[in-house]
Amino acid sequence: MCGRYAQTRADDALERDLLVDRILGEPRAPSWNVAPTQDVPVVLERQEDDGVQRQLRSVRWGLVPSWAKDTSIGSRMINARSETVLEKPAFRKAAARRRALVPMDGYYEWQKHEHGPKTPFFLHADAPLAAAGLYELWRDHTKADDDPARWLWSVTIITRPATDALGHIHDRCPVLLPADRWDDWLSPAITAADEVGALLAHVPEPHLIPREVGRAVGNVANDGPGLIEPVE
Repeated sequence: MCGRYAQTRADDALERDLLVDRILGEPRAPSWNVAPTQDVPVVLERQEDDGVQRQLRSVRWGLVPSWAKDTSIGSRMINARSETVLEKPAFRKAAARRRALVPMDGYYEWQKHEHGPKTPFFLHADAPLAAAGLYELWRDHTKADDDPARWLWSVTIITRPATDALGHIHDRCPVLLPADRWDDWLSPAITAADEVGALLAHVPEPHLIPREVGRAVGNVANDGPGLIEPVE
């Protein structure tokens, strides 16, 4: 799974790196310990009056389906398995029409041991990463029709089996999209399940670098660049 990650690029860097047309919302602070239910930056494409627009906006991590009674379900929807994302009722409509990129510097996984506590690792590459995500809009019917907060935007990160050399750390990893796959993944024109399935099936294996880090990352209250520093 992907349950914690780092995202420290400023909005202008994300705008440049991910070819964003428009930034929406307030400037986002960097975080070395992004956790579920927090607001996170995502990149998505929407059909606007002047055509398709690539947007950077903040959404809540933990997808809330449009049919949910309340938002509590989101804490259990932080990840979606690539093997079943086109079948699960919570994800299949978003997989067809509401796909996103989740920018990150790298993500954390905890390696299990037969005895003793788990060991945290920061998995990263030589360049920033972009994970495949799905976003959804949930209508809060307790709020007035003219209340801008009546819509909750949320996101889930798609995961896949970790079949490369890092599989010994954790058996799953985010679906990390290289830059030449971004356009198709975000395209509102691709909606057929078989096409989306093909996009996921042909994503190349990521080449990530594992770095053992300190246990402070396990506390969501901790933040700062020291969290990704290697342990001595």
